[in-house]
Amino acid sequence: MNTKRVIGNGVLIFLGIGIYFLLMEALGLSREFYLRVLNLFIVIYGVNKTLRENIVSGVRGYNTNLLAAITTSMVGAILSVSALLTYIYFKGGEVYLESLSDAFLFGGGKASIYNYCTGLLFESVATSLIVSFCLMQYWKGKVENINIVD
Repeated sequence: MNTKRVIGNGVLIFLGIGIYFLLMEALGLSREFYLRVLNLFIVIYGVNKTLRENIVSGVRGYNTNLLAAITTSMVGAILSVSALLTYIYFKGGEVYLESLSDAFLFGGGKASIYNYCTGLLFESVATSLIVSFCLMQYWKGKVENINIVD
């Protein structure tokens, strides 16, 4: 597993999600659930980039590529949730969190900041695993058709 590639693409996921959510916040669309789901495509892009680069560079092992895919998405997830935690405190803490939890995960319940971020982290782990396994199945049949040029 190429650690530099995995971390680089994980940071790319983090930056993509960060820019996307800041843009949604600036446009006043941050409470629209269906737009929040679109960050999935950013995760798919980053994980697919890791797998494509691994395969082109000759990494063929299923488990090696699966671990690289999961690690890539988890780097993006952990950085994103950490940044969200910082952003919530920057925007006012519990007061800002009430507007987020009303529109999203907890359906109006009173979640603490750490409960909210922990819930998002668990959701991110699940998404990371699903995206990684799905993309591994996509690439599984394509490995034989890729010509490696040295």
